[in-house]
Amino acid sequence: MALKIRKSDALNYHTQGTPGKIQVVPTKPLSSQMDLALAYSPGVAEPCKEIEADEENVYKYTAKGNLVGVISNGTAVLGLGDIGASASKPVMEGKGVLFKKFAGIDVFDIEINEKDPKKLIQTIKSLEPTFGGINLEDIKAPECFEIETTLKKEMNIPIMHDDQHGTAIISGAALINALEVVDKKIEEIKLVVNGAGASAVSCTRFYMSLGVKRENIVMCDKEGVIRKDRENLDAIKGEFASDRDIRTLSEALTDADVFLGLSAGNVVSPDQLKLMAKDPIVFALANPDPEIAYDLAIKTRKDIIMATGRSDHPNQVNNVLGFPYIFRGALDVRATGINEEMKLAAAKAIAKLAKEPVPDMVNKAYGSDNLGFGRWYLIPKPLDPRLITTIAPAVAKAAMDSGVAKTAIEDWDAYEVELQERIGIDQRLMSVVIARAKKDPKKVVFAEADNPKILKSAQIIRDEGIGSPILLGNRKKILALIEENSLELDHATIIDPLEETKMVHKFGEILYQKRHRKGMTSIEAHRLVTQRNYFGAMMVETGQADAFISGLTRDYPKTILPSLHTIGVNPGLNRVAGMYIMNTPRGPYFFADTTVNQNPTAEALVDIIGQTADAVRFFNVEPRIAVLSYSNFGSAKGDVPSKTALATKLAKEKYPDLIIEGEMQANIAINEEIQREIYPFTSLNKKRANTLIFPNLSSGNIAYKLLSELGGSEAIGPVLLGMNKPVHILQLGSSIREIVNMVAIAVVDAQTKGKG
Repeated sequence: MALKIRKSDALNYHTQGTPGKIQVVPTKPLSSQMDLALAYSPGVAEPCKEIEADEENVYKYTAKGNLVGVISNGTAVLGLGDIGASASKPVMEGKGVLFKKFAGIDVFDIEINEKDPKKLIQTIKSLEPTFGGINLEDIKAPECFEIETTLKKEMNIPIMHDDQHGTAIISGAALINALEVVDKKIEEIKLVVNGAGASAVSCTRFYMSLGVKRENIVMCDKEGVIRKDRENLDAIKGEFASDRDIRTLSEALTDADVFLGLSAGNVVSPDQLKLMAKDPIVFALANPDPEIAYDLAIKTRKDIIMATGRSDHPNQVNNVLGFPYIFRGALDVRATGINEEMKLAAAKAIAKLAKEPVPDMVNKAYGSDNLGFGRWYLIPKPLDPRLITTIAPAVAKAAMDSGVAKTAIEDWDAYEVELQERIGIDQRLMSVVIARAKKDPKKVVFAEADNPKILKSAQIIRDEGIGSPILLGNRKKILALIEENSLELDHATIIDPLEETKMVHKFGEILYQKRHRKGMTSIEAHRLVTQRNYFGAMMVETGQADAFISGLTRDYPKTILPSLHTIGVNPGLNRVAGMYIMNTPRGPYFFADTTVNQNPTAEALVDIIGQTADAVRFFNVEPRIAVLSYSNFGSAKGDVPSKTALATKLAKEKYPDLIIEGEMQANIAINEEIQREIYPFTSLNKKRANTLIFPNLSSGNIAYKLLSELGGSEAIGPVLLGMNKPVHILQLGSSIREIVNMVAIAVVDAQTKGKG
């Protein structure tokens, strides 16, 4: 399903809170006069003098070594064309976000209002003292070739125009593997390239570096085959002009082995596709619509190997597979440039990774049990956590071997650990959950569908293919809100419990049977199921929906009670519990219990530990559990230390395979260095805790709320643990993003429970 982006959603995303997508965050404390004096005057003079004495010290005393400039003049922005420098800024900020998310690289985006290539070159060249590397972006051809070539010659930091080389490297990796699948030799294949812009030219050049013969290449543009006898042929197109007696794309495609499209959508017909040789390799990379629709191509040629730029088909050629990790490797050895050897190393590393066994978390993220090398899996998926530890070292080593590295990496194992820690491998947690949800969407019933936030969230989950919303509430009010907010939910399932006499009667009878020995009368049961929290939960209980979402406008205890009455706790468990995921710069932490059990006993804490460990594994993270207190291993006396110490002892006996430590203070639990120094006997002294069990509801609730408000962390949850079927209660007043996250968790929960 293609993702639909609405103008209002895109504009709201960029304006909510602080405008834009990036900010500068200090990396040193600035809380005292001494801090300020060290950060600026007079203390800053000392590193300035050290750099003056040896310019390489700039990497030691400043952020240059991890800082990339994303630079554009706005002349070729996405599919928008020449929209100007200012209008390109949202794209450049977005590129900076990807650098940070996938490789831990900081970015300043620089938009330069200059179209003259020579002046632009001079401007960019003058920025060399600031940056460790420069990513050129969205600069039109043919000027982009001159600009990049000149800058690479005249500057001593890595320079890469990603529009040219990113697609070349990723599709090059796909080509290597596709040829292996069909058992064809690269030096013998016939290649047709449709498009003659920056990306097409660079891809073609890169394929030649991989081994494609120049005489076996035909390049086409909108006028047809680029021939040597064409008038006014520029130097770039002249490089690939053909002297063969062919003029049309159809003629070029006859008996061709590979088609590379970087042009426009739907320019290749099924009949043209049939002209290609056996086992044709088709890279239709125009976005959003490929040169030939994926389904049509697969239907036309059963022997085809196909890649597109789209995420909803196999073999997505996505530049995010390359540029973050290429710059990561280049920066980490202080490379003076990004040369052909480094690009080839990146492509070969990507190709090689696709042949390795796919981790369970990647299979789950993409809704598969058996992703593996072949026609439908030529290159790794963008969410594969191994990309950074595969590509960055390969690029760094190529820089060292080719003589452009200023420093050397000596301990490659330590470097791999550093890479993982730099980005917090698990920061992609919600990306993985959402990807998993999309592979098998479920029916999600919303109890509070007469709220604009819920309706906007329902629109997103339907647009993104996360789930199918069922909206509970007054039909007229919901339809009016849909129209008022310009939403496209006209055909969504809307149910008003007050109109559903048969369902209310059926649900009332079921509820009465469940609760009649607990004081509930038949009249009361039939009255309660007209309430949306009972009605929605009963829809899940009877299989008419897969998951239930509520709680946006009501207190947690009042919201959860109907689900406990109708669906109940998972057999074998004595209670439910609540967990929050705190997405921090150091990776995710899991907090429990934060919403349900007010003052659990030691035995209850043991149950909560088991439930939480299962939930953490649900997110493809191995739990490292700390049972928290105000005491460290008996250093203070009291009810809480005694309870948490006993809970730790009992939990270790019950779950011998889990890493569990306690009782201990929170700061000790997440600081392995202090543990090694003062408490070397702990099982968390090599790798800190990621799962924190609080001694009571008040401490857990206070901790997650303070951390989310003051600590710069994103709270995801609460995730309800222990229910027999997928029920998830929103935090009062949740944002649309938080609601969508919770729905994705509920859908994956439903997928998991369905398999069980």
